[in-house]
Amino acid sequence: MAPQQMVKGLAFMAIGMFLFATVDTQAKFLTEIYHPVQIVWVRQVGLLAGVIVLLLMRGVKILQTDHKKLQILRGTFAAISPLCFVMAISFVPLVDAMAVGFIAPFIITILAATWLKERVGIHRWGAVIIGFIGTLIVIRPGFGTIHPAIFFVFIAASLFAARQIFSRYLSKTDTTSTTLAYTALVGSFWLTLLIPFFWHWPVEPLHILLFGSIAFFAAISEIFVIKALEITQAVVLAPVQYSLIIWGTMYGFLVFGQLPDQWTWIGASIIIAGGCYTFYRERLTQRKARKTP
Repeated sequence: MAPQQMVKGLAFMAIGMFLFATVDTQAKFLTEIYHPVQIVWVRQVGLLAGVIVLLLMRGVKILQTDHKKLQILRGTFAAISPLCFVMAISFVPLVDAMAVGFIAPFIITILAATWLKERVGIHRWGAVIIGFIGTLIVIRPGFGTIHPAIFFVFIAASLFAARQIFSRYLSKTDTTSTTLAYTALVGSFWLTLLIPFFWHWPVEPLHILLFGSIAFFAAISEIFVIKALEITQAVVLAPVQYSLIIWGTMYGFLVFGQLPDQWTWIGASIIIAGGCYTFYRERLTQRKARKTP
């Protein structure tokens, strides 16, 4: 992997994570009045609108794929994952949910090794164990300090990780446009089946503005993440997700007046340390590979 290509992929992923945090903050604000199904449906509609324009411009040929079942499964996960996360943040602080969501990079590492057959050595497996320990510190199971809804984040993180692995695998044969199209069409289909039972008309102009912002930025963030995974290995990009703790803390304080407690900081620090070590080892391995004749 060329260094320039890796930097570009990391930049795309970093932008995607910032936009995801922005979307999640707006979603949490709206959960005080609106059901998570409605919020996630609107979020998906933004991507669907872009795909409809793409279909009008390029035609149905962008739907051609040798992995239709996998694309449909990815699209289904794209609907369930944010729904679980928004359900969680309607009960728990945003930064706590994001901290637990950091389990995703370690799930990515496991899936990258077992499914994509990317090389994962003892150091990365050690980082996975460290990350799991950090996650346990954040949620403190059995101590009753975290709302049970936090376990929705585990589901969301697992499906988000699977989506990234699917994106990496599909990038070998399918374009970004194809993956985006299936993500939008399949995810919107499932959520539209549910929306009649949960729809509530926006009651304030601010809410309409926030719904529009969620739809727009969710679509852009999805594009950036898929593009990043096209050009850079999943295990290299995974640690970039830790930037979410920065944006989650910032938004949590500015919008909701919430700051993480000491255990969240400790657990998140352990998780991030494990992820950064993984990244360091990846860079070291690549340097040695380039020096080897």
